[in-house]
Amino acid sequence: MDKVSVNHIYMNYHSLKGSTKAIDDVTFTVSEGEFLSIVGPSGCGKSTLLNIIAGLLKASHGEIFIDGELVTSTSTKMGYMFQRDQLFEWLTVYDNILLGLKIKHEPVNQYKDKINSLLSEYGLWDFKQHHPSELSGGMRQKVALIRTLALNPEVLLLDEPFSALDYQTRLNISDEIYKIIKKEGKTAIMVTHDISEAISMSNRVIALTKRPAKISNIFDIDFSIPHHSPLECREDPKFRLHFNNIWKELNSQ
Repeated sequence: MDKVSVNHIYMNYHSLKGSTKAIDDVTFTVSEGEFLSIVGPSGCGKSTLLNIIAGLLKASHGEIFIDGELVTSTSTKMGYMFQRDQLFEWLTVYDNILLGLKIKHEPVNQYKDKINSLLSEYGLWDFKQHHPSELSGGMRQKVALIRTLALNPEVLLLDEPFSALDYQTRLNISDEIYKIIKKEGKTAIMVTHDISEAISMSNRVIALTKRPAKISNIFDIDFSIPHHSPLECREDPKFRLHFNNIWKELNSQ
Protein backbone atom coordinates (compact mmCIF):
# COMPACT_ATOMS: atom_id res chain seq x y z
CA MET A 1 0.00 0.00 0.00
CA ASP A 2 1.22 3.52 -0.80
CA LYS A 3 2.01 5.74 2.18
CA VAL A 4 0.39 8.83 0.60
CA SER A 5 -2.04 8.94 -2.31
CA VAL A 6 -2.98 12.21 -3.99
CA ASN A 7 -6.01 11.55 -6.19
CA HIS A 8 -7.31 13.96 -8.85
CA ILE A 9 -6.81 17.18 -6.88
CA TYR A 10 -8.39 20.35 -8.23
CA MET A 11 -8.28 23.76 -6.54
CA ASN A 12 -10.28 26.81 -7.55
CA TYR A 13 -10.20 30.19 -5.83
CA HIS A 14 -13.33 32.31 -5.97
CA SER A 15 -13.56 36.10 -5.75
CA LEU A 16 -15.84 38.90 -6.92
CA LYS A 17 -13.95 38.86 -10.22
CA GLY A 18 -14.71 35.19 -10.79
CA SER A 19 -13.05 31.83 -10.37
CA THR A 20 -9.31 31.17 -10.70
CA LYS A 21 -8.10 27.62 -11.25
CA ALA A 22 -4.91 26.96 -9.22
CA ILE A 23 -4.52 23.17 -9.50
CA ASP A 24 -5.86 21.03 -12.32
CA ASP A 25 -6.16 17.24 -11.80
CA VAL A 26 -2.96 16.34 -9.92
CA THR A 27 -2.50 12.66 -9.07
CA PHE A 28 0.53 10.83 -7.63
CA THR A 29 1.55 8.44 -4.87
CA VAL A 30 4.43 8.37 -2.38
CA SER A 31 5.91 5.11 -1.10
CA GLU A 32 6.90 4.34 2.49
CA GLY A 33 10.30 5.92 3.22
CA GLU A 34 10.45 7.78 -0.09
CA PHE A 35 11.72 11.35 -0.43
CA LEU A 36 9.74 13.12 -3.15
CA SER A 37 10.21 16.71 -4.29
CA ILE A 38 7.85 19.00 -6.19
CA VAL A 39 9.25 21.74 -8.42
CA GLY A 40 7.58 24.22 -10.75
CA PRO A 41 7.38 27.86 -11.80
CA SER A 42 6.99 30.51 -9.10
CA GLY A 43 3.36 30.91 -8.13
CA CYS A 44 2.21 27.73 -9.86
CA GLY A 45 0.56 26.31 -6.73
CA LYS A 46 3.26 24.10 -5.15
CA SER A 47 2.64 25.34 -1.60
CA THR A 48 -1.13 25.24 -2.13
CA LEU A 49 -0.83 21.57 -3.07
CA LEU A 50 1.30 20.86 0.01
CA ASN A 51 -1.28 22.60 2.22
CA ILE A 52 -4.02 20.43 0.73
CA ILE A 53 -1.97 17.28 1.44
CA ALA A 54 -1.47 18.52 5.01
CA GLY A 55 -5.20 19.01 5.49
CA LEU A 56 -4.76 22.76 6.01
CA LEU A 57 -6.74 23.56 2.84
CA LYS A 58 -9.71 21.73 1.38
CA ALA A 59 -9.44 20.93 -2.32
CA SER A 60 -12.28 21.89 -4.64
CA HIS A 61 -12.26 18.28 -5.80
CA GLY A 62 -10.19 15.17 -5.13
CA GLU A 63 -8.96 13.15 -2.19
CA ILE A 64 -5.80 12.61 -0.12
CA PHE A 65 -5.14 9.29 1.59
CA ILE A 66 -2.46 8.34 4.11
CA ASP A 67 -2.10 4.61 4.78
CA GLY A 68 -5.37 4.16 2.90
CA GLU A 69 -7.29 6.49 5.24
CA LEU A 70 -8.99 9.58 3.85
CA VAL A 71 -7.49 12.86 5.08
CA THR A 72 -10.30 15.23 6.06
CA SER A 73 -8.32 17.58 8.33
CA THR A 74 -4.84 17.82 9.82
CA SER A 75 -3.47 14.40 10.73
CA THR A 76 -1.10 13.40 13.54
CA LYS A 77 0.64 11.21 10.97
CA MET A 78 1.86 14.32 9.15
CA GLY A 79 4.38 16.91 10.31
CA TYR A 80 4.84 20.25 8.56
CA MET A 81 8.13 22.16 8.30
CA PHE A 82 7.54 25.69 7.08
CA GLN A 83 9.65 28.05 4.98
CA ARG A 84 10.50 30.05 8.11
CA ASP A 85 11.43 28.28 11.32
CA GLN A 86 8.48 29.83 13.22
CA LEU A 87 10.43 29.80 16.50
CA PHE A 88 9.29 32.10 19.31
CA GLU A 89 12.16 34.37 20.30
CA TRP A 90 11.11 34.64 23.97
CA LEU A 91 11.16 30.86 24.46
CA THR A 92 14.24 28.68 24.86
CA VAL A 93 15.09 26.01 22.30
CA TYR A 94 13.67 23.36 24.63
CA ASP A 95 10.42 25.24 25.23
CA ASN A 96 10.02 25.87 21.49
CA ILE A 97 10.28 22.13 20.89
CA LEU A 98 7.71 21.39 23.61
CA LEU A 99 5.26 23.91 22.16
CA GLY A 100 3.78 21.62 19.52
CA LEU A 101 3.10 18.97 22.14
CA LYS A 102 1.41 21.48 24.44
CA ILE A 103 -0.77 22.85 21.62
CA LYS A 104 -1.97 19.32 20.88
CA HIS A 105 -2.48 18.70 24.63
CA GLU A 106 -0.08 15.78 24.57
CA PRO A 107 1.41 14.57 27.89
CA VAL A 108 4.82 16.26 27.63
CA ASN A 109 6.56 13.96 30.12
CA GLN A 110 5.98 10.97 27.85
CA TYR A 111 7.98 12.65 25.07
CA LYS A 112 10.89 14.09 27.06
CA ASP A 113 13.18 11.08 26.57
CA LYS A 114 12.57 11.23 22.82
CA ILE A 115 13.24 15.00 22.71
CA ASN A 116 16.40 14.68 24.80
CA SER A 117 17.60 11.91 22.51
CA LEU A 118 16.97 14.04 19.39
CA LEU A 119 18.75 17.06 20.90
CA SER A 120 21.74 14.96 21.86
CA GLU A 121 21.86 12.95 18.62
CA TYR A 122 21.76 16.00 16.36
CA GLY A 123 24.10 18.37 18.15
CA LEU A 124 21.71 20.70 19.96
CA TRP A 125 21.90 19.43 23.54
CA ASP A 126 24.30 22.19 24.64
CA PHE A 127 21.95 24.82 23.19
CA LYS A 128 18.65 23.65 24.70
CA GLN A 129 18.48 26.62 27.12
CA HIS A 130 19.54 29.16 24.49
CA HIS A 131 17.07 31.44 22.74
CA PRO A 132 16.60 31.37 18.94
CA SER A 133 18.39 34.71 18.50
CA GLU A 134 21.56 33.03 19.79
CA LEU A 135 21.49 30.36 17.06
CA SER A 136 22.63 30.36 13.44
CA GLY A 137 20.02 30.04 10.68
CA GLY A 138 20.95 26.41 10.12
CA MET A 139 20.64 25.54 13.79
CA ARG A 140 17.25 27.22 13.95
CA GLN A 141 16.04 24.98 11.12
CA LYS A 142 17.31 21.91 12.98
CA VAL A 143 15.34 23.04 16.04
CA ALA A 144 12.24 23.44 13.84
CA LEU A 145 12.74 19.91 12.49
CA ILE A 146 13.19 18.43 15.97
CA ARG A 147 10.04 20.24 17.10
CA THR A 148 8.23 18.52 14.23
CA LEU A 149 9.83 15.13 14.93
CA ALA A 150 8.88 15.37 18.62
CA LEU A 151 5.29 14.61 17.60
CA ASN A 152 6.59 11.48 15.83
CA PRO A 153 4.87 12.03 12.46
CA GLU A 154 5.21 9.37 9.79
CA VAL A 155 5.21 11.82 6.87
CA LEU A 156 7.14 15.10 6.77
CA LEU A 157 5.93 17.95 4.55
CA LEU A 158 8.64 20.53 3.83
CA ASP A 159 7.73 23.87 2.24
CA GLU A 160 10.91 25.56 0.89
CA PRO A 161 12.61 24.75 4.23
CA PHE A 162 16.03 26.17 3.32
CA SER A 163 15.12 29.20 1.20
CA ALA A 164 15.82 31.74 3.95
CA LEU A 165 19.43 30.56 4.39
CA ASP A 166 22.59 31.71 2.62
CA TYR A 167 23.93 29.33 -0.02
CA GLN A 168 26.71 27.70 2.03
CA THR A 169 24.48 27.21 5.07
CA ARG A 170 21.74 25.91 2.79
CA LEU A 171 24.00 23.20 1.38
CA ASN A 172 25.22 22.11 4.80
CA ILE A 173 21.88 22.13 6.60
CA SER A 174 20.03 20.37 3.76
CA ASP A 175 22.66 17.65 4.02
CA GLU A 176 22.16 17.38 7.79
CA ILE A 177 18.37 17.45 7.67
CA TYR A 178 18.28 14.85 4.90
CA LYS A 179 20.38 12.51 7.07
CA ILE A 180 18.10 13.11 10.06
CA ILE A 181 14.97 12.35 8.01
CA LYS A 182 16.50 9.15 6.66
CA LYS A 183 17.82 8.03 10.05
CA GLU A 184 14.41 8.61 11.63
CA GLY A 185 12.79 6.58 8.82
CA LYS A 186 10.35 9.23 7.65
CA THR A 187 8.55 9.62 4.34
CA ALA A 188 9.04 13.15 2.98
CA ILE A 189 7.39 15.45 0.45
CA MET A 190 9.28 18.69 -0.22
CA VAL A 191 8.30 21.74 -2.25
CA THR A 192 11.27 23.70 -3.60
CA HIS A 193 12.16 26.02 -6.47
CA ASP A 194 15.78 24.77 -6.35
CA ILE A 195 16.26 22.00 -8.93
CA SER A 196 19.68 21.00 -7.56
CA GLU A 197 18.24 20.67 -4.07
CA ALA A 198 15.39 18.51 -5.33
CA ILE A 199 17.70 16.19 -7.28
CA SER A 200 20.25 15.77 -4.50
CA MET A 201 17.65 14.87 -1.84
CA SER A 202 14.98 12.95 -3.72
CA ASN A 203 14.07 9.54 -5.07
CA ARG A 204 11.68 11.21 -7.52
CA VAL A 205 10.98 14.78 -8.64
CA ILE A 206 7.56 15.96 -9.85
CA ALA A 207 7.62 18.89 -12.29
CA LEU A 208 4.49 21.04 -12.36
CA THR A 209 3.34 23.37 -15.13
CA LYS A 210 2.59 27.04 -14.63
CA ARG A 211 -0.80 27.82 -13.07
CA PRO A 212 -3.13 26.06 -13.17
CA ALA A 213 -0.69 23.41 -11.98
CA LYS A 214 -0.69 20.07 -13.74
CA ILE A 215 1.96 17.36 -13.56
CA SER A 216 4.22 17.90 -16.54
CA ASN A 217 6.55 14.97 -15.81
CA ILE A 218 7.81 12.74 -12.99
CA PHE A 219 11.55 12.05 -12.93
CA ASP A 220 13.14 9.03 -11.28
CA ILE A 221 16.44 10.10 -9.70
CA ASP A 222 19.21 7.54 -9.79
CA PHE A 223 22.98 7.87 -9.64
CA SER A 224 26.02 5.99 -10.92
CA ILE A 225 27.15 4.84 -7.47
CA PRO A 226 25.43 4.62 -4.05
CA HIS A 227 25.52 7.88 -2.08
CA HIS A 228 24.85 8.74 1.51
CA SER A 229 24.28 12.49 1.36
CA PRO A 230 22.95 15.24 -0.94
CA LEU A 231 26.42 16.82 -1.12
CA GLU A 232 27.88 13.58 -2.47
CA CYS A 233 25.07 13.31 -5.02
CA ARG A 234 26.00 16.70 -6.48
CA GLU A 235 29.38 15.26 -7.49
CA ASP A 236 27.89 12.33 -9.40
CA PRO A 237 28.25 12.39 -13.22
CA LYS A 238 24.49 11.78 -13.60
CA PHE A 239 23.60 14.84 -11.51
CA ARG A 240 23.98 17.23 -14.47
CA LEU A 241 21.93 14.92 -16.69
CA HIS A 242 19.04 14.98 -14.22
CA PHE A 243 19.39 18.75 -13.84
CA ASN A 244 19.29 19.35 -17.59
CA ASN A 245 16.24 17.12 -18.05
CA ILE A 246 14.23 18.89 -15.34
CA TRP A 247 15.45 22.34 -16.44
CA LYS A 248 14.32 21.66 -20.02
CA GLU A 249 10.96 20.38 -18.79
CA LEU A 250 10.27 23.50 -16.73
CA ASN A 251 11.41 25.83 -19.50
CA SER A 252 9.23 24.10 -22.06
CA GLN A 253 6.11 25.35 -20.26
